Amino acid sequence: MQWPTGFAAFVGSAALRDDGHDVAVVSMDRQGTSAGVFTQSLFSGPSVVISRERLAATSPRALVVVAKNANVANGAQGHADAVEVARLAAGAAGVAAEEMLIASTGVIGRPYPMPALRACLAGSTTEPWSATPLEVARAIMTTDTVPKTAQRRVGAASVVGVAKGVGMIEPEMATLLAFAFTDAAVARPALERMWRRAVDASFNCLSIDTDTSTSDAAVVLASGAAGAVDEAILASALREVCLDLTLQLARDGEGATKLLAVTVRDARDEDQARRVAKSIVNSPLVKTAVHGADPNWGRVAMAVGKCHEESDIDPERVVIRFGDLEAYPARPGPEGLAELARAMAADHVEIDVQLCTGAAEATVYGCDLSADYVRINADYTT
Repeated sequence: MQWPTGFAAFVGSAALRDDGHDVAVVSMDRQGTSAGVFTQSLFSGPSVVISRERLAATSPRALVVVAKNANVANGAQGHADAVEVARLAAGAAGVAAEEMLIASTGVIGRPYPMPALRACLAGSTTEPWSATPLEVARAIMTTDTVPKTAQRRVGAASVVGVAKGVGMIEPEMATLLAFAFTDAAVARPALERMWRRAVDASFNCLSIDTDTSTSDAAVVLASGAAGAVDEAILASALREVCLDLTLQLARDGEGATKLLAVTVRDARDEDQARRVAKSIVNSPLVKTAVHGADPNWGRVAMAVGKCHEESDIDPERVVIRFGDLEAYPARPGPEGLAELARAMAADHVEIDVQLCTGAAEATVYGCDLSADYVRINADYTT
């Protein structure tokens, strides 16, 4: 996989991980357009604050990503360090300081190792900018077990996406770190609309553990080098890339062994469908039942029932299925439960719920909850 026309990337090491690259810079060689959405966390890190401000003021054309260190809750010094890292990356990329975005993810409360970051970015001025999307995806990993990339063609143009994130994931308008790059020419207002819709239909439908990160960022850069394309086709390609990355992220959730997809249909509106679906996919009891292939459909009923503000839901009209097997109101006997258990033993488990309150639907994505999730997060900083 190669970058769309107009993009180049550098990866380097600041010794933030035991081995391998942990810093990435991607830049476009011309003025293009860009858009982004970020975490709503009250503890947003300097990388989010700086990038949000720069996207509001101009159209940045490059980004630097620091892995394994969130640089959050470090006060004025943390903000100053983030500004310096972005400035050094901008100098290496040959863009103005205000045209460089910054993203950072990892342990909260640890200051940047500035001498190591300065040395790493100084090296980027003398080394070739030949890193591939796969190498960038690998450099930005934290507890991920595999790098995540996706690509779609749009006529003469292409869209390439990279992402990281397997824990602290319950996005509330962006998610984890996710970046898309395209050489299609598109005006900024149109790109912003496309990107928000793509994020809302993909990353915002993902939950691993109900926790929203302080550092979530989802950004798209468009170089325009391939010329204009059909906007509807470009919007579709952006959605497809984002959904592809979303499914990869769900499969790689911390400790995950199964992908979980929950569809709520025949809902009053899409918001109701998504709220109920999120209640199901976020339930620790549902997630552990999925992990153990336990056909305990009552846990799904519980997760629907705790959405007590949805007063138009009538339990007598709700239908619960695992795949295409009805669990409620059928209430299967021993043979039926064994069949449900076999469906839940797959590495991709689908739960389908009909609310019968309308005609809308939504699908959300997550994973099972295993003992490894506890182990990973119990030992995260030690």
